[in-house]
This record gives sequence, structure tokens and C-alpha cells, in this order.
Amino acid sequence: MGEQPYGTWPSPVDAALAACLDGRPEYLGTIGPEVWWTEPRPAEGGRRTLVRRPADGGPGVSVLPAPWNVRSAFTEYGGMPWAGAERPGSGPLVVFVHHADQRLYAYEPDADEPAPRPLTPLSPVGGGLRWVDPVLRGDEVWCVLEEFTGPAPTDVRRVLAAVPLDGSAAGDRSRVRELTDDRHRFATGPRLSPDGRYAAWLVWDHPRMPWDGTEVLLAEVRADGTLAGARTLLGGPEEAVAQVDWMPDGSLLAVSDRSGWWNPYRVDPDTGGAVNLCPREEEFGGPLWKPGLRWLAPLPDGLVAVLHGRGSPVLGVLDPETGDLVDAAGPWTAWQPALAVHGSSVYGVAASPRSAHEVVELDTESGHARVVGAAAADPVDPAYHPEPQTRTFLGPDDREIHAHVYPPHHPARRAPAEELPPYAVWAHGGPTEHVSPVLDLHIAYFTSRGIGVVEVNYGGSTGYGRAYRERLREQWGVVDVEDCAAVARALAAEGTADPDRLAIRGGSAGGWTAAASLASTSLYACAAIRYPVLDLRGFAEETHDLESRYVEGLAGPPQTLAVRCRERSPVARADRITAPFLLLQGLDDAVCPPAQAERLLSALRGRGVPHAYLAFEGEGHGFRRADTMVRALEAELSLYAQVFGFDRPDVPRLHLETG
Repeated sequence: MGEQPYGTWPSPVDAALAACLDGRPEYLGTIGPEVWWTEPRPAEGGRRTLVRRPADGGPGVSVLPAPWNVRSAFTEYGGMPWAGAERPGSGPLVVFVHHADQRLYAYEPDADEPAPRPLTPLSPVGGGLRWVDPVLRGDEVWCVLEEFTGPAPTDVRRVLAAVPLDGSAAGDRSRVRELTDDRHRFATGPRLSPDGRYAAWLVWDHPRMPWDGTEVLLAEVRADGTLAGARTLLGGPEEAVAQVDWMPDGSLLAVSDRSGWWNPYRVDPDTGGAVNLCPREEEFGGPLWKPGLRWLAPLPDGLVAVLHGRGSPVLGVLDPETGDLVDAAGPWTAWQPALAVHGSSVYGVAASPRSAHEVVELDTESGHARVVGAAAADPVDPAYHPEPQTRTFLGPDDREIHAHVYPPHHPARRAPAEELPPYAVWAHGGPTEHVSPVLDLHIAYFTSRGIGVVEVNYGGSTGYGRAYRERLREQWGVVDVEDCAAVARALAAEGTADPDRLAIRGGSAGGWTAAASLASTSLYACAAIRYPVLDLRGFAEETHDLESRYVEGLAGPPQTLAVRCRERSPVARADRITAPFLLLQGLDDAVCPPAQAERLLSALRGRGVPHAYLAFEGEGHGFRRADTMVRALEAELSLYAQVFGFDRPDVPRLHLETG
């Protein structure tokens, strides 16, 4: 094994490979015996295609060529963008949202001349129509309609709506039937009972986020297709219901955190009485960032497929009568909330430290699980893949902090015995979110070159119960910063990381944590800050409607926001930032607009802090295009090389400005 300093190791995991294999399958569904899902195409402008796996078990095939892009922009984050059903004698009918114009389209892939046809009108000038979480019902598609009514991001209303499948609404907005009024600010799509007589859906209102408190509404579906007698069945301001669905017997299933953990409940639709089907200090749900996420899926025989666990969820099958829970066999250690069922088969998206996200089928009768859909094969020898260590650290007041440590790893290189490796602390976005230890070539890009990575599920993360995620209430910029620093210091103290070569990196809310860390501590030698929140007051005024009052729970009520902004915002504390940093921003970002980044650069002007600012046209919140991801990864590596003191002639040198 050759000896070479950390950071200089050669690696076959280049930025182009990491970029082209970025993303994962999402939004699974079944149409009869076929399983369908959306899949990323970073090399095709970052679009998402719709993939169909035929009933004969053949490989999944993209059914929509470029430029079709199956993605909703609902609340900027999207949600379930398609629905489908079997049509006897004519093959499947699929309804989907095309990202470019946000219209609903109908598509019959087995028709003689298949071509998507629009179902909804083009958005009017000065307004906008968006659709999400559809379900087919008779000659209509029911879904959530988001309609912008003015120029501000918060000038918006949301209702359940019925769109005719005959295309008559494509040129006539009045043909869209509104099934509810807009008294509730946010809603998921309706879930129809097996007999079609009832609809259930989730709602919530400002200032709550969906993990703070939601309500299950239940309404009767009349013969004329209208909804009547909508009433609250479950939930409230301090009970977050993450999902609702129907059992074959007509009872309701709900995932509620009323016990302090998201657990599955059977709910009586007449009385609202709820019985916990599997009382455990585990999470059977998660943060409802997008409508259409599914942590549980009822099976026809009365069993329920569930995702559950602490930290990373795994797939199990629950018997609601006995509470028995049997986990699926296989190597997968983390599953996405994208469950779908057909007959005795359960489909999901899963990954492990050795495998990226792939579509998996579980036969609940035999217990056999297998991969039925995967992204392009990774050509790299698995010996270059990182080997994560899931650990728990102690922070201030001896509070537990969960993290995944990825040491530098290479099959043919080692560093000199006296050298300690540089490490990058990764703060995830959200911040009400979590990360799992699964194969990620963006991490492998660094670890295979001799740079360690530690992903921190700081206080406020999901996966560990309501109390753990409530640690961040009014403490954003404090608890997250302290927890990341505590993990970094612990790695340095035990001799795992070089204390003089620590970086911090994050995107979105993680970008806030990275920038706030530079303004709070001298622990880090540099930072990579991606599409961040940098100014609390500006964020509350400029961001999209969904998160426009998120800061009230994260930092405090409006009357204290000015003070908290001065105390915590990187823009207000820019005079404390001295470490070099890389700032990456999408110019089409409606969640963390470029104005956030521009304010920080303005506050630092003339202070001599080395930095680079890379802005990308056509990118929104989170990078999707392969060329953008390549530039971002190589720039980050160059930053580390310059700050940590090693040479990387294989990537363009990042110019760090000081003016």
C-alpha cells in the first residue's frame, strides 16, 4: 500500500461520476401489477422522468423522453406528481405534472400514438396554478390546487380540486371544480375510502409546520362528486399526523406523534377514537415536507407495510390485530417514505452503506426481497466506497448527538503515521430532517481522496422522537452550531481528526448552520456554504409561503425576531467571520433567494476574508444539473486543498477573493 498525505490520494470517484449518479428514485406507485416511479436525469438538465416496470418483470423503462419533466413545484418543494389507473382494453392511464409549465397532463403510453395532452390551463399572467398529490376518480382527477393570487410569495390559496379527464379545463379554468374552500392554508391530497363514500386528508395552518401539528379531516363524498360535512377526526396544534390512509375494512390508519413518537394508529371514522397499533419509542413517520409521502401502506390481507426505527427507518410488516412486526430481510438499512403495494408485494426505495437508493420489491408471502429498479451501475470498485460508523456523542449538558462518521478510505493508499486527516462536518438541511448512513458518491468523492466526513443529526433532527426535534425550538443557530462543534471537537480530541484542518459544510438550513458556525467559533478552518439562509428577518420576508413563518418556531415570535437576528444571523455577525469560505447559490432559488447570499457578501466587503461566490443560472433550491454539481464539488475540493495545505492539480483552482 502506497503512502501519500491525506487529501492527495488519487481516486476513480470523480465529480462527473458523482454528479451523473446523483439523486434517487421517488414517488412509487402501482398500476395493476406494474410498478412506476420517477427517476432523476442530471445529465438531461436535471429533469425527472417517469419509469415503468412491466408486469412481466422486465427492466424499468423511461416512458417520457426529454424535455418532459415529471415534477410539481407545489410550495416550491413539490410532492407526488403523478397518478395512474388501469383502463380495461386500453392499457394504463397516467396523469402527471410537467415542471416547465406546471400543467397536469394525461398520458396513455399504450395508445397507437401516445402523446401527453393537457388537462389544466396555462397559468395566467401575474398568477400561477400548481397541482400535486393526484388520485383518479371516475372521469376526474382529484388533487391539491395551489393558486397564486398576487405578487408576494404568500399571496396564495390552496384547495382540493377535481379536474376533468376530458381536457375541457385545459382552456377553461372554470371547469376545475373546487371541492373545499381555502380556510386551511395547507393540505395533502384526498385519500378515498375503499367504497368511495368518504375522503380523508391532512390540513394545517400558519404558524405551524406539519411536524408541529396537523389535523385529519374526514368528509362524505356525495353522489354528485361533492364533499359534505368535513370534520376534524384527529390531530391538533400539538399533534402532528404525518399520514392518513384507509384499511381494506374501511377503518382509517394514521401516523401520529401524540405519544412523543410517530406511531401507527387505527382510527374509528365515526368517533375519532384512536388505538396505537404498535406502541414503541420508534418513528413510524417523519416530516411531511411534501404531500404524497408514504411511511405505511395497507395490504389487501389486512397487514400493513411500515417504515420504522430510530434514526434510519427500515421496512417491516405489521399485523394490526396482534401488534407483531416482522422486518424485511436484506442488506438495506434505510428506506424512503415512498411505499406502494400490489397484492402481496410491497415496493419501496432503499439504500445501504454499500448500495445507493434503488427500488426494492418485498414478497410478503415468501419474505423474499429483491431489487427491481436501480440507477445506472456505479463503475467504481466498491473498495473505494466509504465505511460509515454510526456514533453518539455528548454535547453541552451531556445531551446526546447522533452522527455518522466516514473516515478517509482508500484500498491502495494510506497517510504517513504521524499525520491526522482533515475532516468536513456536514450539517443537513431542513433543519427538521435527518441523514442516514448510505452510499453517497458525493461523500466518497472526499473520503477516497483522504478527507474525512462526519454527518451530524444535530438537535432538531427527526428520527429520534418529538423531544429530540423540539431541542431546536427557538434555538436555531445555537443548538445546531453547538452540536456540530461538539462532534468536531470530540473527533479531534480522540485523535480521529486534525484539529487544525476542520471544515464545515451545509446546504439550505445546513448552510445557515455552516455560516453561523463561522460567526460563532474559530474551530473551523473554512466552510462550504450552499444555497443558505443567512438573514433571519430577510428569510421570513422573502421565502416561499410554506416556510414564511418557520422561523417563529426556530428562532422566536415576530416581536423577538429583530433581536435574534442580531444575535445569530451570519449577515448581522459578519464582522466575526475570518475563515475562508465558498458560497454556492442557485439564481432561481425561491426558498433561499440569492439576496441572502448577496447580503453576506456586501457585509464582508472590504474586510479581507478570502471567499469565492459561484452562482448558477437555471438552478433552484438544491442543484439538479450535472455540470453544476461538477463545478460545485471541484470548487469545494480546491478550497480544502488551499486551506488544508495539499495540492490537487486535477481540479481547477478556485479563485478566493479578498476584496
